[in-house]
Amino acid sequence: MDLQHWLGRATEAVQEWADGYGPYRPHPALHVDDTRFAAAFEELTGRLTDNYPFFHPRYAGQMLKPPHPAAVVGYLTAMLINPNNHALDGGPATAAMEREAVAQLAAMFGYDTHLGHLTTSGTIANLEALFVARELHPGRGVAYSADAHYTHGRMCHVLGMKGYPIPTDDRGRISLDALEDVLRTGEVGTVVLTAGTTGLGAVDPIHTALALRERHGVRLHVDAAYGGFFTLLAGADGPEGLPAEPWRAIAHCDSVVIDPHKHGLQPYGCGAVLFRDPEVGRFYLHDSPYTYFTSPDLHLGEISLECSRAGASAAALWLTLRLLPPTPDGLGHVLAAGRRAALRWADLITASEVLELYQWPELDIVGYFPLLEPATLSAVDAASASALADGMTGADPVFLSTLRADREAFTARHPKITADADGARILRSVLMKPESEHHVEDLHGRVEQLARPH
Repeated sequence: MDLQHWLGRATEAVQEWADGYGPYRPHPALHVDDTRFAAAFEELTGRLTDNYPFFHPRYAGQMLKPPHPAAVVGYLTAMLINPNNHALDGGPATAAMEREAVAQLAAMFGYDTHLGHLTTSGTIANLEALFVARELHPGRGVAYSADAHYTHGRMCHVLGMKGYPIPTDDRGRISLDALEDVLRTGEVGTVVLTAGTTGLGAVDPIHTALALRERHGVRLHVDAAYGGFFTLLAGADGPEGLPAEPWRAIAHCDSVVIDPHKHGLQPYGCGAVLFRDPEVGRFYLHDSPYTYFTSPDLHLGEISLECSRAGASAAALWLTLRLLPPTPDGLGHVLAAGRRAALRWADLITASEVLELYQWPELDIVGYFPLLEPATLSAVDAASASALADGMTGADPVFLSTLRADREAFTARHPKITADADGARILRSVLMKPESEHHVEDLHGRVEQLARPH
């Protein structure tokens, strides 16, 4: 795909459309001459070099990668028109695209019926899911894994709900026994289950938790912001295949959140929230005397807490899913490459004399730490921090990240380590770029060099 060609065609196509409305004179207040623009543009591009190479496989740090070229072209083309998907009169074409793209996401999760829309982030998507949960269970709180994203605690505070962090097992999954102890109090109305924690990619036992809903009358919400697209690998053949049960169970949960701006190849920000029961739309009812006048059909703003939203995000996702649909043979191939990369690196670390695996990767996130003698939490913390800093500043850079594991979590996985501190940072790598599959051996070799005692 020739990105430059299609970016040029984008401007041509929009100009051809605009020309159909006749000429007009641009206002001189908006004029900027090329000399002034060139100077500002040179400053902009110079400042943008102060970034890490998110596009390159040697960047194996945070959950960052560039969008697919199709998403770039789709976004730019619609952005030149600048539709607002709040109301149909603000973006009729992109509103239709949003509905079609969201329907594909709902089908991916197995929802027979749904109500949903795009958001600017997983945080806002989770806020909306918890808002609906509060309306359905007023006065009752929300339980979530202690390793779940911190947004749930924050959003509980925003919504005036009590949050109940639940301990995790030695793989970072929510403890259903501890959860049930809390549910017996009757104080919890909603349980958040995570399909891919942002720290380690752990997947809660969603299929087993379904029975708790029947016993305690709670609502089940799945935070699949990071891991949601891995449902495409559920039950797949080959090493990248995942156990099907937790992913298939999402179809029976009340709501789910996913971030297309992660594994959906989209630019930031593009999240999505889906409800299995369309009737929850009644909680969004509001009056806007000047907005919803061009059509009796439901406007996206009538089922969203956000008002203005970029129609360009919908166009980008729609175009991408036309080319790489959310199916095992479409986006599934992209997910499979990152999954294979994580498994390959886990094998290399297991065989290493200088690195140790923190826990086996469930998705495409690998956690590991330098092997030391004596093995203490404080020494691991210092060695991990040193490897991170040296990797980013060396002549042959490699870009990692760290994750802080508390004493209990660390010793549950590695009981032989001396717990002389409250916790330790480990090294963490997110292999969400499919190109990582071809770069794992190079990454591993470089990280081994960083981890060797100086």
